[in-house]
Amino acid sequence: MVRFTIPREVYFGENALDRLASVSGTKAMLVVGSERLKKDGTTAKIQSRLKKAGIESDIFAGIEADPSITTVMKGVAAMNSYGPDWIIGIGGGSPIDAAKAMWIFYEHPDFTFEEAAKPFNLPELRRKARFIAIPTTSGTGTEVTSFSVITDYETGMKYPIADYNITPDIAILDTSLVADMPLALIADTGMDALTHAIEAYTSTMANPITDGLAIKAIQMIVRDLPASYEGDVTARNSVHLAQCMAGMAFSNAILGVVHSMAHKTGRVLDIAHGRANAIYLTYATQYNARTAPEKYAEIARYLGLEGKTDAALVTALVDCIKKLRSDLNMPSSLKEHGTDEKFFMSQVKEIAKEAVGDPCTGTNPRPVSEEEMTGLFEAVYYGKDVTF
Repeated sequence: MVRFTIPREVYFGENALDRLASVSGTKAMLVVGSERLKKDGTTAKIQSRLKKAGIESDIFAGIEADPSITTVMKGVAAMNSYGPDWIIGIGGGSPIDAAKAMWIFYEHPDFTFEEAAKPFNLPELRRKARFIAIPTTSGTGTEVTSFSVITDYETGMKYPIADYNITPDIAILDTSLVADMPLALIADTGMDALTHAIEAYTSTMANPITDGLAIKAIQMIVRDLPASYEGDVTARNSVHLAQCMAGMAFSNAILGVVHSMAHKTGRVLDIAHGRANAIYLTYATQYNARTAPEKYAEIARYLGLEGKTDAALVTALVDCIKKLRSDLNMPSSLKEHGTDEKFFMSQVKEIAKEAVGDPCTGTNPRPVSEEEMTGLFEAVYYGKDVTF
């Protein structure tokens, strides 16, 4: 038996925020990252619609790029004091992930992060509150996923929480909220979304439902991300929806080694998550397709790429991703990114060991050893094709 879980309601397009005006409840806690969403009027738009629904609201701000346990527990304390029956995560992946974790401990104060990090181990939620996710970037897909990652800054330990209980009740993708994204963010989040879709499609847990979402998301992102980057509003709206579809796919099919690598290098190498995925994706594709080329070849066919054999189609797909990366003015290797060679070489074996142990490695289409992962990272650093 296979399970497929997404939010009960997904609203997208222009004026999607208007759904908030008909939500039933009394109090909502808005969880945001920086004060930017207050200054640009985003939170005011949301609060005005909640007011129409007769819902009071308060704001918890200050979520870091990698949400911390400390911040999560501060948010829980604020919720305990305020008593919301709706929790609304607004922004990119970090504030929405943090809001999901706050939700767990708001409802179950005696639960621990160690228990929460055990896959599919959460107690039932929705006894105190329900959850709405409103993304303001186009890449993480967290508004429709069952995942959250929280960091203990004192120990460096990351707690990956995976449980269908934290899949939001409502996801709202209002295209007006992504109209003014900076160029670097458009590129980084767009390539993150493409990686989600490709890894979901090639995952060992893929199924026909996730395949349909993933392949359509791939087609839309490859077609529209360059135009979105150049300022085309219609294309940007398309990518915003595509990244949500990719999120639905990977929340159910899981991911692969591209994300394993990105998870373990973001803080160590000071590289944005989406940018890391953009760099690693072509090399991981070469590595995986050495023994499992079929679905990569299928992706190439769906994109209309040419090739008479699976190997030729894989090469065409890799070239397509390279061109997309170039069109977005993104580096093609860690060396080009500016990562110091001496520092990288001093860290690579430990990073490789941790990447092999990442949960996403378990659903990669090709098994990987620590030695192979080290070689993969070295190829990524120097920009060399993967031939092993």
